[in-house]
Amino acid sequence: MDSKTITKTELAGMIDHTLLRADASQEEFRKICEEANDNHFAMVAINSASVQLCKKLLENSSVHVGAAISFPLGQTTIETKVFETKKAIEDGCDEIDYVINIAELKQGNISFIEHEMDAIVSVCREGNIISKAIFENCYLSKEEIETVAKIAKKIKPHYIKTSTGFGTGGAEIEDVQRMKSIVGEEVLVKAAGGIRSWADAAMFIDAGASRIGTSSSLKIMRQFSERSL
Repeated sequence: MDSKTITKTELAGMIDHTLLRADASQEEFRKICEEANDNHFAMVAINSASVQLCKKLLENSSVHVGAAISFPLGQTTIETKVFETKKAIEDGCDEIDYVINIAELKQGNISFIEHEMDAIVSVCREGNIISKAIFENCYLSKEEIETVAKIAKKIKPHYIKTSTGFGTGGAEIEDVQRMKSIVGEEVLVKAAGGIRSWADAAMFIDAGASRIGTSSSLKIMRQFSERSL
């Protein structure tokens, strides 16, 4: 996708409208679901406890409900992540964004990361659910990012994702380019974390991102509409 030729409809269809704060109210969930539906965003990104609520609010809508799994630290067992994934699917989610076990990766336990990804992606595949693996690149070396991207190319989640937005840093252009260079067209890339303007989103789209996770969705859409005025 080229940011210079992208249409408003195409841009909206790339946005995961995000509300992942611990203190989010039901009224705020109603608001983001209404905003996502009105703007035809791809998904609302929420913690798994709110899947049933958002699924009900988005009944008869094309907007997907996305559940964040083991969020934001990724420090739960594979069995726990699989259980949470299955429960989110049972509750009605359409997409899963799970955080990899960064500690195991840092310890060089590559087989663990592969097994974890395979377990969660397999559950999503069985349920016909979109799967996304969150790397949390701010904690990873270039080599570690490349290692997990190579695992993803083998396991094939639908997306690999840069960040939770809750770490020490967010999406970086170089990371998106690095991730995309490894997975090619076999896996898509989602950029998230610190994307707060159309200028930001455009750079990540041009770098190879197919989804943008942001809580600044309305601002981005407004700036996109005003860009040529």
